[in-house]
Amino acid sequence: MTMNATAQKNHDELFPNHKSLLKETDPEFIDYYDNFAFDDVLAKGPMEVKSRMRIILASLIACQSVNQFKVLMGAALNVGVTAVEIKEIVYQAVPYVGWAKVFDFVFAANDVLKSRGVSLPLEGQSTTTPETRFEKGLAAQKAIFGDAHIEKMRSSASADQAHIQDFLSANCFGDHYTRKGLDLKTRELLTFAMLLSMGGCEPQLKGHIQGNVNVGNGKEVLLATITQLLPYVGYPRTLNAIKCLNDFFT
Repeated sequence: MTMNATAQKNHDELFPNHKSLLKETDPEFIDYYDNFAFDDVLAKGPMEVKSRMRIILASLIACQSVNQFKVLMGAALNVGVTAVEIKEIVYQAVPYVGWAKVFDFVFAANDVLKSRGVSLPLEGQSTTTPETRFEKGLAAQKAIFGDAHIEKMRSSASADQAHIQDFLSANCFGDHYTRKGLDLKTRELLTFAMLLSMGGCEPQLKGHIQGNVNVGNGKEVLLATITQLLPYVGYPRTLNAIKCLNDFFT
């Protein structure tokens, strides 16, 4: 088996002049993988290349694949994903994947950017202050999930758990979703990509299917996202995400 012409073209777009070491040691494996990931999957889950690379980077963070993140980050830069966008993808992962698991990706992103001659730190993207983060975060929550849903969540929280709802508004949404560099629609799609990639988050995944639909990412976009991530997350998590999607739209 050899890489077919379509897969080669799509691969070369991301990795121009790349010489695969696995071609020498694992030729059969790399050919059938490349044909699947760079032809079959792209044909059945059409998505603009920069959008595809953004969700793949988010997925790799959720999967804890730091080495592949660095490789695919280089490819993302090759097709026009900006340094600011990549840093925002990494930061967006914190409330979902957890700081302990994202920390290494901050350093990984810095390493790749420095190797490309990018000066750090990048221009700040925050739009909130300690005084406004809760208010602006709550507004972002409501823009995604609707006023009634968020107010019900907040009012139904017990007294000893109300602080978690406050943290969601101020930290998860106020500190992250309100930042510049990525729009709300993109951030919500990245969240969907991370949740399906982690696995075990199906209740939250269903909630963010609703959030994505509310901001304009319909079933076709979500199905394309699941399809594009299949080579990176495997079939069990893909099928779980498909079930959540089908349950929502049934």
